Amino acid sequence: MAEERSEEASAETVSPVPAGSADAPVEHDTPVEHGAAAEAPVEPEVATEAPVEHDAPVEHGAAAEATEPDASVEPVTTEPASVPEPEPDPALAFTEELATEHEPSPEPAAEAAEPEPQPAAEAAEPEPAGPRTVGRFIADALRLAGVRYAFTVPGESFLGLLEGLQAAGIRVVATRHEGGAAFMAEAHGQLTGRPAAAIGTRAVGAANLAIGIHTARQDSAPMFALVGQVDRAFRGREAFQEIDQATTIGGLATHAVELTALADVPRLVGDAVRTAVTGRPGPVLISIPEDLLDEELPAGTQLDTSRPAPARPEGDDIGAVLHFLAAAERPVILAGGGVLRARTSTDLVKLADLLRVPVIAGWRRGDVVPNDHPLYLGMAGYGSPAVVRERLERADAILVIGCRLSEITSFGYAIPAEGQAWMHVDVEPLDERAGLPAAKRTIAADARAFLRAAVTRLQEGVLEAAIADRRQATNLTDRAAWEAASAPDDAPWSGPGVHPGHAIATLRRLLPDDAIIATDAGNFGLWVARHFRFRRPGTFLGPTSGAMGYGLPAAIAAALVHRDRAVVAIAGDGGFAMTMAELETAVREKAKVIAVVFDNERYGTIRMHQDRRGGGAAGAIATDLGSIDFAGIARACGARGIRAETDAAFDVAIRQALANDGPTLVHVALDRGWVSPDVAFAAGA
Repeated sequence: MAEERSEEASAETVSPVPAGSADAPVEHDTPVEHGAAAEAPVEPEVATEAPVEHDAPVEHGAAAEATEPDASVEPVTTEPASVPEPEPDPALAFTEELATEHEPSPEPAAEAAEPEPQPAAEAAEPEPAGPRTVGRFIADALRLAGVRYAFTVPGESFLGLLEGLQAAGIRVVATRHEGGAAFMAEAHGQLTGRPAAAIGTRAVGAANLAIGIHTARQDSAPMFALVGQVDRAFRGREAFQEIDQATTIGGLATHAVELTALADVPRLVGDAVRTAVTGRPGPVLISIPEDLLDEELPAGTQLDTSRPAPARPEGDDIGAVLHFLAAAERPVILAGGGVLRARTSTDLVKLADLLRVPVIAGWRRGDVVPNDHPLYLGMAGYGSPAVVRERLERADAILVIGCRLSEITSFGYAIPAEGQAWMHVDVEPLDERAGLPAAKRTIAADARAFLRAAVTRLQEGVLEAAIADRRQATNLTDRAAWEAASAPDDAPWSGPGVHPGHAIATLRRLLPDDAIIATDAGNFGLWVARHFRFRRPGTFLGPTSGAMGYGLPAAIAAALVHRDRAVVAIAGDGGFAMTMAELETAVREKAKVIAVVFDNERYGTIRMHQDRRGGGAAGAIATDLGSIDFAGIARACGARGIRAETDAAFDVAIRQALANDGPTLVHVALDRGWVSPDVAFAAGA
């Protein structure tokens, strides 16, 4: 299920009703009820093409609900006085009191700097004064590490753990597939900076969790994968669903362990927690024999909470980086997910402003700074216009911060080039990698610690204005080039189907600035990367693993965390179909998700690669798909389903989805002639 196997697709149809139609017009501002009684079971829903106000985003839902604070979202301003000092990351606060029912307040997500409402806490039973079962001990350890959600397809091998999670006040969400559970846990970690848990049973459940574990590793997202194991007495006898989970599926994680002895549980669980939330975050797998879960640890058994102090930059490191950037003619900052995890986008903007150095985002990290900022020059990787790579290639100094220089971000490991000067700031900097030119300096430091120290030093010093002024002229030219290259085509479009660039422009126009976008894998994402302007940090979830099926589960996790914000999953028909059963999860959990499905009835990305081989129709093997009534499936699950076949109908459908007080799927008809923003449309290709 890789990026190269994903496509753009869509479902449900919304055709505008002409003037004088016998169909009653739909009131756009009134939420439409979903379920059997609300919609006709046979005919697809039709949205009218009524006059609409295009300049104001549509409010989401009828009433805002309490939300879990997000450790990654922060306002970005250039006024230091308006940015409050953030609270410590609860994922690292191992000694948090179990009786604490609310998370620390995040940095505000609006200009008014008002804190987000606190979530309604799950009721946690007091920690037992006497002995605890292993299941309860693990659950208490997870809560201390910041876990508030666990996603699972329940299995008999970990019933003792489920009981412990409920007693510890961790909300357990049943999903329709372990792959969806793992994607939800991964997205929660990526969005909030706090780990969630994904749980499966033995070999079969672990195998289904694997895609989300790999995605968490690629995204550096904290996550716990907990897998029930066969009884210890049966190990090594090819017992029912038995494998060596720690060395097989666990090989995808940053750390994996199987618990075997009661006395080792506190130490091994402590090691796992520490690994998940310190240094470079990532997924941890714990394999737990079924019979061990109900054994009891003695009263007073404590979790080993010792951990190394976080790396902080040295004074000479900060000075070297500032001199490196200040002395360059064409410097650029390449910023990645480490900046988002550290909640330090504001400080990155301050540094860029003070030095007049532009910022380019790593692939699928386009929300690292507001895209409307004049020093933002786009996102690297798939979907980026040519000017982004050209600007990186012209740079005489590159500061890479919180970014792993993945194959996609580095354009096939071409950036930085041999002889190109660069420095790296990261919790785990790339000191050595095959084929990577040596950095002038690598600094092991948290992005926030580094950026705040650098900004403080700059504010206390004197800058050489001449070079900065010369850079400013170049920056204006580069920004104008990126804006021109990333602007969506605004020419009228009459079909066939919906224009993907216009659809993304419509989403940007109608969605609030704090709306969260979760994308799947596929060529539809090229238009998102090219045209969608993110205005707040922490508003984008995209798998750098290229995993298909990610979009909907990720959006569900985001909607559970932020029930008062618009959350949109964007997927193709190929990827969406892999996890569309989670629509029922969204309905059951009352997650107000909008799923936009671009449907070309094809694994479009792979078909694109087949066409590049020049084999013609004979070379198009296993990439054409059949028709699915995605809107009908949504209605069958209890969600609202709409089909859009024109640009105007898509506009109406999104407005109706935003007004709806439950999950909505918008099935978008997409002609196969759309391949990418850089390929001219050819109808029916």
